[in-house]
Amino acid sequence: MSSFDEMDAFEGASLSARAMAARPAPYLDELNPAQRDAVERLDGPVLMLAGAGTGKTKALTARIAHLLSTARARPNEILSVTFTNKAAREMKDRVGRLLGQPAEGMPWLGTFHSICVKLLRRHAELAGLKSNFTILDTDDQLRLLKQLIQAANIDDKRWPARMLAGIIDDWKNRALTPDKVPAADAVAYNNKGIELYAQYQVRLRELNAVDFGDLLLHMVTIFQTHQDVLEQYQRWFRYILVDEYQDTNVAQYLWLRLLAGAHKNICCVGDDDQSIYGWRGAEVGNILRFEKDFPGAYVVRLEQNYRSTPHILAAASNVIRGNENRLGKELWTDAQEGEKVRLIGHWDGEEEARWIGEEIDAMQGGTRGARPFNLDEIAILVRASHQMRAFEDRFLTIGLPYKVIGGPRFYERMEIRDAMAYFRLVVSPGDDLAFERIVNTPKRGLGDKAQQTIQMKARERGVSLVEGARIAVDNGLIKGKGGKALRELIDGLARWNAMTRGPRIEIDDDSVIDDGTAPMRFGEPEVSHIELAQIILDESGYTAHWQNEKTPEAPGRLENLKELVNQLDNFENLQGFLEHVSLVMDNERDPDGAKVSIMTLHAAKGLEFPAVFLPGWEDGLFPSQRSMDEHPRKGEEEERRLAYVGITRAEEVCTISWADSRVIFGRREHQYRSRFVDELKGGFGVETGKHFEDLTAPSLHSGYASNKLETRAAEANVYNSPGWKRMQARQGQYGTSQPRESRNTVIDATAVASFTLGERVFHQKFGYGAVVGIEGDKVEVDFEKAGTKKVVSRFLSAKDDIPF
Repeated sequence: MSSFDEMDAFEGASLSARAMAARPAPYLDELNPAQRDAVERLDGPVLMLAGAGTGKTKALTARIAHLLSTARARPNEILSVTFTNKAAREMKDRVGRLLGQPAEGMPWLGTFHSICVKLLRRHAELAGLKSNFTILDTDDQLRLLKQLIQAANIDDKRWPARMLAGIIDDWKNRALTPDKVPAADAVAYNNKGIELYAQYQVRLRELNAVDFGDLLLHMVTIFQTHQDVLEQYQRWFRYILVDEYQDTNVAQYLWLRLLAGAHKNICCVGDDDQSIYGWRGAEVGNILRFEKDFPGAYVVRLEQNYRSTPHILAAASNVIRGNENRLGKELWTDAQEGEKVRLIGHWDGEEEARWIGEEIDAMQGGTRGARPFNLDEIAILVRASHQMRAFEDRFLTIGLPYKVIGGPRFYERMEIRDAMAYFRLVVSPGDDLAFERIVNTPKRGLGDKAQQTIQMKARERGVSLVEGARIAVDNGLIKGKGGKALRELIDGLARWNAMTRGPRIEIDDDSVIDDGTAPMRFGEPEVSHIELAQIILDESGYTAHWQNEKTPEAPGRLENLKELVNQLDNFENLQGFLEHVSLVMDNERDPDGAKVSIMTLHAAKGLEFPAVFLPGWEDGLFPSQRSMDEHPRKGEEEERRLAYVGITRAEEVCTISWADSRVIFGRREHQYRSRFVDELKGGFGVETGKHFEDLTAPSLHSGYASNKLETRAAEANVYNSPGWKRMQARQGQYGTSQPRESRNTVIDATAVASFTLGERVFHQKFGYGAVVGIEGDKVEVDFEKAGTKKVVSRFLSAKDDIPF
């Protein structure tokens, strides 16, 4: 039986078209006018421009039900494409409920990949494959690429396989076969990318295998080169529906255009304002040019929102209006106004996390807002995963249950566990579990045999694995590249361990110890534990490992490592930090109870929560500097769409915050509030919070005040207060302020603190305390709640100098 005979056989008997058309359609009565318009306009190209929370899934499933109920199409004549299996299942369930019977017999409702697998198995021979081809997973794909890289005598450390896999995946997303890769891409992968891509495709065919990118690429190629096959499917798929059209890449776009090229009965549902996946190949231009691709297309705007309050929608509109490349729409709702979106500034990142923790506690207890909130009704959405650490630590400290959505907790991430293993081994050389984790991480050429030799020598001598490794190397039991790398690791561990202690200092007294020598003690370490942590990560090769890993995840892992090092600033030594983390990891309680959700903005797409906190709205963090550097205009617009997505996740309460200073790469830097905050301020639906009552001060984008104290004072409008004048006078002792281009907080080591012993002071993080010691511009303060701390005097205020 041929492929098309199979499709013929799939058709079953149905009710007559007249009887079907006469059936009642109660689902239409549940739609608003715009939704009903989109559902009933069945012929020709239709763009359903659906804003956040406007019921797009409801309209899309009603359209499928209407096609079936009116006998305009049989189940196997409808091609309905989604991006996830979960969305496909939900759509099928909803259609079944609308029709009052199971929506079975819809073989072409699914994801792009699942549908293309079916198509490709029918026509595998046209792609040089057999119908029982294998789909490679990522590990198999990398293994195959490594073989090709080694055969080409390419240094896979400098040019890793993951980097090549990412390049090839990008070409496939753009529907480029090796012969169609543009000349501009010839420099890819050290000028060898195209050649290796061609070899990779040949090898895949020899193995009768494909990767995920091939599923679409092969079908696009078949449709482009076999007109008879394309025409047959154009006849079979009489109606095409596409969900989340703004997230399609070039290959998906071409596949859809080819299939809809004859009848043009294609309905695309999407929101250009929610296109946030450009980094993985999505092209917002696909939805922006829909009317050009399909002349005469009918555009229906779904603008009635069923999720958020008018204030939240107004704030979202204020932000997204800054994008030029958009189709445009205005969300509205019949809901009550509710609370305004709050804009809250904080002194630093730690204060931001502390305040949000207290606010959530108050919301849970019903002492803030119109009603009490359950913890599972509250979400914190961050731009970068490394921001989660501050909230995790704070919530564990105050006993606030939380869960991380879309990824592991901060201290459970692979790169953090690896780094912690290094730290543990430096502090405790006998930690065999830590040694086993890092001995070949990053790769040092130590196979199973070498590691078994280490284990054997350690057991024979009754010593730790580190010592066992030393014995094995000293006796020449592990040779070659692996032996050399192991020797470097052992020497490094000894050197780093010595750096945790200062030089030996003889105690100046007359006593002696058992061996007749004078008693000794260790002085202050020559490097701080923060510097030591960075040295360990750098000299071990672990930082370089992720710098060389050219995958989408690698930059985030490097940011997490930097955040880990930053965290050490709150502890006196590595040992204290390791104890803290052990307590954090042991503090998993109430696994089934309600918890605050913490996730990235990207992971929050498609979700909604009654209360949402959006922290870290600072230029460079959000919008992301990396995104804007890679694609200046395009990157900023995608970041603005991400801000729009974040705000529209909130149903009742939305709070946006930023910090005046934040520890970045181990240094405390002054931060400028996000340009997106400036697009919000003064707009309908927005109010400023208690920390900064006035947002009339300029931002970075309009000549932002050039130093931190001036900025804080400007935002609080206290230039004429006695406290501000005293603060200005005190700052004068530290030289002139930095130019705006330099965002680092510079501490003058030669400066003299203007405080006196016993003076009562205030620190934004540690609270009130009294000065008990002064050394240059460093002040030792006995804080009422935080104990004794050494801080730089410029971060302190006299009790009566606090003008806010």
